[in-house]
Amino acid sequence: MTTEATQKLVTDLKVLVDDAEDLVKATAAQTGDKIIEARSRIQQAAADIKPRLARAEALLQEKAGSAVVCADYYVRASPWTAVGAATFAGVLLGIFLGRR
Repeated sequence: MTTEATQKLVTDLKVLVDDAEDLVKATAAQTGDKIIEARSRIQQAAADIKPRLARAEALLQEKAGSAVVCADYYVRASPWTAVGAATFAGVLLGIFLGRR
């Protein structure tokens, strides 16, 4: 999974947790055993996932920072190789997009 996809997943999960908490608050006036049980399960799941999401986001930011540092070091160490690779990637992308 790419870094961008992982970041999108973390963001989507945060939105999901926030929406679940809003749902719990909105149904606070509702009564009944099933609603009370569902509300408590949602609250517990949200409480359990929040710290895990925070750890995943911190790890993602750390890995992204490391990747940036490595890429910067490589480009500074061999700039012409980086220029050649970027040119090659651009030509391939142009060919693939030009076929449509």
